[in-house]
Amino acid sequence: MSTPVSTTAPATTVEGGVGQSARRPDGRLKVTGEFAFSSDLWADDMLWGATLRSPYPRARLLRIDLTAALALPGVYAVLTADDVPGTKCYGLETADQPVLAWPEVHYQGEAIAIVAADHPETARRAVARIEVDYEVLDPVTDAEAALAGGHLVRHVPVRYGDPAATADVVVTGEYRVGMQDQAFLGPESGLAVPAEDGGVDLFIATQWLHVDQAQVAACLGLPPELVRLSLAGVGGAFGAREDLSMQVHASLLALHTRRPVKMVYSREESFFGHVHRHPATLRYEHGATRDGKLVYVKARILLDGGAYTSSTPAVVANAATLGIGPYQVPNVTMDAYGVRTNNPPCGAMRGFGAVQACFAYESQMDKLADALGLDPVDLRTRNASVEGAVMPTGQVVDGPAPVAELLALVRNRPAAPPAADDPRERPGGVANTTRGEGVVRGVGYAIGIKNVCFSEGFDDYSTARVRLELINGEPAVLVHTAAAEVGQGLVTVQAQIARTELGVARVTVATADTAVGSAGSSSASRQTYMTGGAVRAACQAVRTKLLARLGAADPAARLVDGRVVDGTGATVADLVELLGDEPLEETVQWRHRPTESLHPLTGQGNAHVQYAFAAHRATVDVDTELGLVRVVEIATAQDVGKAVNPQAVLGQIHGGTIQGLGLAVMEEIRVVDGLIRNPSFTDYLIPTILDSPPMLVDVLEMADPHAPYGLRGVGEPPTISSTPAVVAAIRAATGRALTTVPVRPEHLVD
Repeated sequence: MSTPVSTTAPATTVEGGVGQSARRPDGRLKVTGEFAFSSDLWADDMLWGATLRSPYPRARLLRIDLTAALALPGVYAVLTADDVPGTKCYGLETADQPVLAWPEVHYQGEAIAIVAADHPETARRAVARIEVDYEVLDPVTDAEAALAGGHLVRHVPVRYGDPAATADVVVTGEYRVGMQDQAFLGPESGLAVPAEDGGVDLFIATQWLHVDQAQVAACLGLPPELVRLSLAGVGGAFGAREDLSMQVHASLLALHTRRPVKMVYSREESFFGHVHRHPATLRYEHGATRDGKLVYVKARILLDGGAYTSSTPAVVANAATLGIGPYQVPNVTMDAYGVRTNNPPCGAMRGFGAVQACFAYESQMDKLADALGLDPVDLRTRNASVEGAVMPTGQVVDGPAPVAELLALVRNRPAAPPAADDPRERPGGVANTTRGEGVVRGVGYAIGIKNVCFSEGFDDYSTARVRLELINGEPAVLVHTAAAEVGQGLVTVQAQIARTELGVARVTVATADTAVGSAGSSSASRQTYMTGGAVRAACQAVRTKLLARLGAADPAARLVDGRVVDGTGATVADLVELLGDEPLEETVQWRHRPTESLHPLTGQGNAHVQYAFAAHRATVDVDTELGLVRVVEIATAQDVGKAVNPQAVLGQIHGGTIQGLGLAVMEEIRVVDGLIRNPSFTDYLIPTILDSPPMLVDVLEMADPHAPYGLRGVGEPPTISSTPAVVAAIRAATGRALTTVPVRPEHLVD
């Protein structure tokens, strides 16, 4: 990993602090299988929950007969919509999704009834005994038809410059992105425990404890303080755990039976039980001068949000505002739409609207380069955004924008070595489908842009409580936030920041729960920025109080290795003596700089907090006779502002890139007439280690002056540009247009 630009230094060089690859406290446990995930939860006298789901994408419920299910020995409860005591619907932005469906179901897999029984198999048998009479209705499954039929969720127009601008060279294209699944390995699961005060304690794998709390409490008809959530071990998320799954269901059953209730989805049920990436159709027109300067971009993006709103409005906004890519374009006419259909609900997934747009605009840049007779990297470099550039929303890029630098880094990497004479290194792998005949190599490039944190004036904040005290005569720090650790290493980062700011090696990060203020969602690449910022601010507040005990404190004084030192590094006081028997504790609610809502007619406004950039170069071998693809190597470069934990940064870049590779060549939920055809890991394919190529990674650290430690969110950008880079490489190898992802064998052979 290279770091050509070094920026803000941490406040101290304590072991395990900011800028070091501190070891994850959960790492060994996860590798050895000892870590307790939410599916491992257990309680004495526990019941098991199960869910009856609709087999139809759209139907009217005429009758639900629970008699046979209730008669089964071991069944303690069977509940329907009539048993929901509070608000009947929930939702992230709009409360439009029923807790239990009535009088209609709007997608295949929608929950209709829930069961609690003394054994999971008994619960499943009870579900099978519930009798439902359906009047099957014609589903709306085509996004264009939904738009024409008035099922619009949100339209975001962006108007910038002259809409009538003309250009010397014009290229157009229509692109399609399939429905991708987050495919986390830990299925939805949780445990609800009824409390003596009439409330419920819910242990759940989620991404946002407090927004879950608010929705669950409303549906239960309880005040939020009686619905207490604690984060259970999360086996991956990638956006799909932002929406509720069984949170209300388990809690309803627990309160009804007065027994703890555990729910664990099967793999198939998981495909029906969470949102997916929005499939999209994108039409683009790019105009340029003959020497390759972009004159205008016109685009229309249509996103299928499925049955309910979820986070579709924000996904549409991201697609619109980031839809021309990291380029300077003087004239932009953009329209992005999100619609409601009877397809599976779609919501947050890593990249969040930027993924779909990037595939289209980067495909267009390659098409334009070909029309102009230019090298595709040269064309991108000529139009690259820079610090001070203006986005099509009118927002000035007021931090580093090393677009050209990132492109140069991936271009200048040595070419991948020729394929070895080994069947494992050919398309088709050990199936030994080829001896090398018909195999062609291709190289492709792409670069993407992503916003970091929540946008459009959302009150985005995080809360941190930090306590400094002596334990057995040794200084110790306790950090408490509600931030969800979903595998990204946030627990490690919080401890690193506390060590850095307070100069104390012993740091404990408490289990995330709703006993402390909200930390917001573990999404939008925001937690290191936001909760990291909150932990830093709380530590600084504790440090200020501590130094005040010295009287006239030196403004340059710091805490280093359990000592207070002055500006020269000389010891002023010992932390143990200064603390004594009086612990210090501070709770801080921390916000980033404000953003603005977009103008409803022009899309103008300072909507985003921060922009992040990543570039990829993909090398592929394609068997042009069988349509098989092997990704040989990927080179990538990304600006992270400050690598708080360099090893974790590499992990995020590797993981995000492979997720983008999956979308490029294999991952798609196949939906036909509203029905999911491949709800299993047998038929929904994700990359394994055998599909993961060697990766060459360059990391820039160009500090954002507005962010804690100058950092940028890391998690999403690798997923955005890896997909179009892989597809560009396949195009280069085959000469085919390839306007749809994932690319399938039938797209590559006649």
